[in-house]
This record gives sequence, C-alpha cells and structure tokens, in this order.
Amino acid sequence: MKQAKARFLLWIFAIGLSQLVHAQQSRSDFPPAAQTTPPMPFTEWPYGGTPTLGASLPNAVDSPLMNALDKTAVGQYMSQHHIQAYGWVDIGANASSSQVAGGNAPAAYDYNPNSLSLNQAVLYVERVPDTVQQNHNDWGFRISAIYGSDYRYTSSYGLFSNQLLSQNLSNGWDLPMMYFDWYTPFVAQGLNIRIGRYISVPDIEAQLAPNNYMYSHSMAYTFDNYTNEGILASLALDRNFIVQAGITVGTDTTFNHRNQTVTNPYPNNASLGQYNPLYPDDSFRVDPGANLAGTFCVRYSSDMNETNINLCANGINNGDYGYNNLQWYGVTFYQKFNEHWHLAAELYNEHQNNVPNALNAAVQNIYANNGAPFSSRFMPFNAPNLAQCVNAEVLTCTASATALVAYLNYSPDKFNNFSLRPEIFWDPQGQRTGVATTYYNLAIGWQHFFSEQIEFRPEIAYYHSTVPAFNGNANAGIAPNKNDQIVIAADIVYHF
Repeated sequence: MKQAKARFLLWIFAIGLSQLVHAQQSRSDFPPAAQTTPPMPFTEWPYGGTPTLGASLPNAVDSPLMNALDKTAVGQYMSQHHIQAYGWVDIGANASSSQVAGGNAPAAYDYNPNSLSLNQAVLYVERVPDTVQQNHNDWGFRISAIYGSDYRYTSSYGLFSNQLLSQNLSNGWDLPMMYFDWYTPFVAQGLNIRIGRYISVPDIEAQLAPNNYMYSHSMAYTFDNYTNEGILASLALDRNFIVQAGITVGTDTTFNHRNQTVTNPYPNNASLGQYNPLYPDDSFRVDPGANLAGTFCVRYSSDMNETNINLCANGINNGDYGYNNLQWYGVTFYQKFNEHWHLAAELYNEHQNNVPNALNAAVQNIYANNGAPFSSRFMPFNAPNLAQCVNAEVLTCTASATALVAYLNYSPDKFNNFSLRPEIFWDPQGQRTGVATTYYNLAIGWQHFFSEQIEFRPEIAYYHSTVPAFNGNANAGIAPNKNDQIVIAADIVYHF
C-alpha cells in the first residue's frame, strides 16, 4: 500500500511539473494580443459572453490533466473532437483586523477573517470554437463546476442555491458556466451566439481565480452582476469594433422564477388587521425581478490594442426589486503604456427600483410577518438587502450604487506582476452592502508564477467606510462596529 501511495504521489508531482499553456494566435487582420499569460490573467482585454473573436483556437490549453489522459481512449477521443478538460485548486488565507465570522465583508473574497480556506476547486470541460479561421462555421460549449467557499459569490437563485440561502454553508458547489456557442465567420468579421448560463459581459474581474490580477476582489465587482442566463450575440464589425446584444432573465436567477409564485403568509386583509401594500395578494412571485432583460455593449480596440474601451448596459428591464435585478450601466478602459506597464479601470452605476424601505414601520411589519418574497421564511440567509431611503415615510425608493476602481500594473518579467488597486464604492441607500456609506479602499498585490502552472498572490488591503461597516455579520444578527479594516492575504492557484 505504501509503495502504491508513493507511486501515486510521484505521478501527481510529475503532473505538477507540467506546464499549463494557453495558445494565442490572433487573426492577422485583428489587433495583436494585448498581454501574455503568465503573468497576466488574460491575453485579450477582458469581455464576457463569447470566446475571443479572431483569437480563440481549439485545443488551446495544454493542461497536465489532458497530458495525463493523452494515451487513454478517453483522452484520444477528446483530442480528436477538440474537447478539453482542465481546472485548478485555489487555497487562500488571511489575517484581518476584524474578528467576527464573516466580518471581512463587504470586502471579498476572503469572507471569514483570520482563516484558511479552500476558495475554489474548479473543473472545465469545453470545446472552443475556432474564431481565427475564416472558411467554416464552428461550435463549442463549456460546462464548469466549482466547489469551495467562493460558491457564495457565484450562486444563482434557483440553481442549487439552498446551500447558501437556506443553509449558509461554508463550502458549497455550483455550475457557474453552462453554455453552447455557435460561431460563423461569414457575418461581418465573425459572429458568435452563446446560449445558456455565462459570466456577465462587463467587468475587469471574474469569479474564477485565474481570471483576476489579485486574490481579493474589488467591491465594485463583488456587488454587481455575476452571471446571466439567456442568449447573447457578439459581432466583430471590423478589426476595431465589436458589438454585443442579448436577452436574459434578470441577473443571478433562473428562468423558472419568471412565472413561479408562492402563497403569501401575510396578504393585505383589513378584517384580520393585516396591512400589506407591498405585496397585497394571496400569492407573490418568488423573484419579482426575474424579468426579461436586455444587454447591449460596444467595444473598441485600437489598431495595436494599446487602448481598449468597452461601454455596456447589462440586464436592463423595468428594474423592479429582485434577488439581483441590477440595471448596470458602465465602462471599462484599458491602456497599455509599454511592455511593462498598463492600466485597467472601471466606472459604473447600477440601480433597482421599488426597493422596500428598511426604515419604514409598515415595511418592517410586513417582513416580520413574512409577507414579502425575501423575508426570512423564504430566504433565511443572505437575502438581498432593503433600501435605507432618505424619507422613512415612503414604502419604497430607488436604490443605486456607483463604483470606480482601477488596477495599475507593473510586470518586470514573464513570471511577476505588481498591482495597485484604488477604489471608491458609493452605496447611499445601503442596498448593495447593507450599510449606507461610501467606501474608500486601497490594495497592493503581487502575482508570482513559480511555473506556468503554480501561481502565488500575496496582498495587503486597507478599507475605510464613513460609518461602521466591517466586523459584522447580518446572518448572525451582529452589527458592524469598525470603520477601518486591514486584511493581509495570499492564495496559491494550482492548475491541473
């Protein structure tokens, strides 16, 4: 047994010495790749909802797992059909000035202070369409699975979400991406149509660990759109412009919630002394924000890809308060100064309409009697926050948030990058973070690759809020009591 175990460990170690290579070969009439990976988390300036138009190739990931499968019948079948499997394990730890469980929030992703976490173990199975060639239609798909503490950020209401919303598990699993791609080079300079669940289109950052500069995430990313379910078309008009348009059902919620209803335990009934002007009927929708929504983006890249601007409107509908029915309008901007320095920046505003007022006595009574979709009877943990409206007399108001974040990056060589992340996050009604305040944050991170497979990301972050917002836990009924927070953290990402 000991010899067998030793052989197994040696096999794992041998896989660990293998490289994880992402092939990159842009079309000659498209801008060249903006960056290299490593040390960057991407080669093209990020945009979601599509494979990279003009640069995606089948079998582009030379992973240790595929190398291990290479001589097997399964591996040969996968290679012949351009199907790949790969993933990573991300383990992180932090030391924080906060102490309460969950008290690092609203900072993310190191949710629990002074802890060691399996943040995410991820497996991809995918086929990437060839968007470089120009002579045939192609297709692709991705199924991704994640397990770990980061599931709380990827969860979509209605898809295995009881782990978070009913049980508040420390670790859970999710399928953050399940989609099908169809690509044709015969419309303009290339058209891809994606159907399924996919990462939201805008943003510098993404849920999956290797797609980010740093271990922690900005608050800007933590509190905006994560995933969509629907259909999205991405069209390269020419070498400089890409447009995207699609239809989804809200954000981070499932299709079936659009028409699903439940019995209202506390309908409006004067004879019983029940006053519920918010949800007066005998039933209400499970998620009132799960409505058809539109997305439209325009992306510009300069001829040599030094400059990139992406303007987006994501998840746009009537904006009714829902699990996460965010009306997102924003812009991302990238500027490459030279081979060592570049800047990534993002500015957005998001809002929801008709958000119940947490300061209104009638609203408090309705929620105490479970007469609302996100009251404790239906969602005992991690329910979306109410708004702290300016006027306590109104039943609802519009809740908005504005974010500005930047990453200034310096890469001295292929295996190292240093990031400076300043940020302002303004949450005047407290609907996104639970506290009506403005946050000022500054973080410094180092991304170091021991090899093309093993990445180490230490960092230090300072957070300040104008009123106490840290070292609390709404699920445990513990109010925050700190205006300032310092978190020293690091993670290791091991690709397989």
